[in-house]
Amino acid sequence: MTVISFVKENKEVIAANGANLRFKALENGIDIYTFMGKMTNCGGYGQCGTCVIEVLEGMENLSQKTEVEKRKLRKKPDSYRLACQTLVNGSVSIQTKPRQT
Repeated sequence: MTVISFVKENKEVIAANGANLRFKALENGIDIYTFMGKMTNCGGYGQCGTCVIEVLEGMENLSQKTEVEKRKLRKKPDSYRLACQTLVNGSVSIQTKPRQT
């Protein structure tokens, strides 16, 4: 079991190793989408890029970036991930809806 800490929401979620970050967030009432993201998200297939999160701690406990993430996030900081493409394998601290440039 692993702990996902959602910093902005001040909430911790318990997850099994290999759990999908987007699914665990939504399952626990964590809002990962901006207003526009709520209307345009692709449902977790990595096509829209609206489920961007920032990893504050525990990057080493996440799956490697997928090719989709590398393409969608190429101009973003290395700490940014797409929640729908990220699998959790250990404790991690997450910032939802990071300020995007």
